[in-house]
Amino acid sequence: MLENEDTVIRRALESAHIIALVGASMKPERPSHYVGQFLRERGHRVIPVNPGQAGKELFGEVVRVSLSEIEEEVDMIDIFRASDAVLGIVDEALKAFPSLKAIWMQLDISHAEAAERARARGVTVIENRCPKIEYPRLF
Repeated sequence: MLENEDTVIRRALESAHIIALVGASMKPERPSHYVGQFLRERGHRVIPVNPGQAGKELFGEVVRVSLSEIEEEVDMIDIFRASDAVLGIVDEALKAFPSLKAIWMQLDISHAEAAERARARGVTVIENRCPKIEYPRLF
């Protein structure tokens, strides 16, 4: 039996203790900034990834250059990058985090091949959704 999409999304959010936010912005008006802050306020540890901002502090964490620079075991990747960048991000995430539970692609972001690779490894994939929208709807 296939799981209900809402159940999959709810479980992904509940099990994501550490989230790597790829494409994090230092600008409060940018979606990646306020979604990251929203996730932090919901009790998640959010590790920002943005090579242009590396070394600065955001969400109480040091901004990392790349996913492979993160030493902690990340539960979920939240991607705020164009769809054409997704395959490389997913490949890096699958290599860096053997226990990765979910890959989340934000609104208007999807990549069939990347999703297929992640699912083949048992990773939940959520595309074209925003956790800041899904949280109030599901909890």
